[in-house]
Amino acid sequence: MGKNKLKKFAEMETFHNVFQCGAREMVEGSPVVAMRGKWHEEYFHNDNPIVLELGCGRGEYTVGLAARYPDKNYIGIDIKGARMWAGAKQAELAGMKNVAFLRTNIEMLTHFFAPNEVAEIWITFPDPQMKKATKRMTSTYFMQRYAQLLHPNGLIHLKTDSPFLYTYTQAMVKENKYPLLVDTDDLYLDRISDIGNRISDIGNREADIDEARALQTHYEHQWLDRGLTIKYLRWELSHAENLVEPDIEIEKDSYRSYGRNYVSSTNN
Repeated sequence: MGKNKLKKFAEMETFHNVFQCGAREMVEGSPVVAMRGKWHEEYFHNDNPIVLELGCGRGEYTVGLAARYPDKNYIGIDIKGARMWAGAKQAELAGMKNVAFLRTNIEMLTHFFAPNEVAEIWITFPDPQMKKATKRMTSTYFMQRYAQLLHPNGLIHLKTDSPFLYTYTQAMVKENKYPLLVDTDDLYLDRISDIGNRISDIGNREADIDEARALQTHYEHQWLDRGLTIKYLRWELSHAENLVEPDIEIEKDSYRSYGRNYVSSTNN
């Protein structure tokens, strides 16, 4: 491990807004486990809704949303601590009280959050995991886990550049009859009326996508610069019983998700 990473890890140990529990065998003895069910009382000191960003990377989206919506509490979650350091330090220096970061594996969320403790989950530009459904962060495997944290009818947001993941998630939502609130395959169309035909008729349509359009991350700018459209879905996680994986053939993306380098579709 490089000296710079070690320095960042050491500095994160001093941040009051960072909780770390990366190894599965550390869970039971980790102080952050004691936060389960007590995030409002012990950390945020308010009753505002808790919103998770899963796979938060450098934390810029978590921090940006927290700055824009001070009436919500945001927790960025990722296993990559060296990247998380950037957002954690920004929030620490700014004295932001509605931001926290949790360094852990997504599969371990139920160790850190009690039932009904979370109001919303954001999933921003995850690896679409085209080869294995159970690794996809919008699969029924994860829906069952999210349901153990979320309020009844809690919200899930997906922002992605991946046509594969967008199509898969649409099918998963439809197959399991989740209430679909927003669905657009091009979030940044110039005219909101163009999107109107593809989003739900719930509330004000401009407001329906304002939160999703409010911020663009560094990587999001890269996808847009490459001519990729940004897709956005929002649905209610209304149940987690008898979930069914969609049985459909989906064309794979013509570029690598993890490296985001264009490759020939014949190489996939």
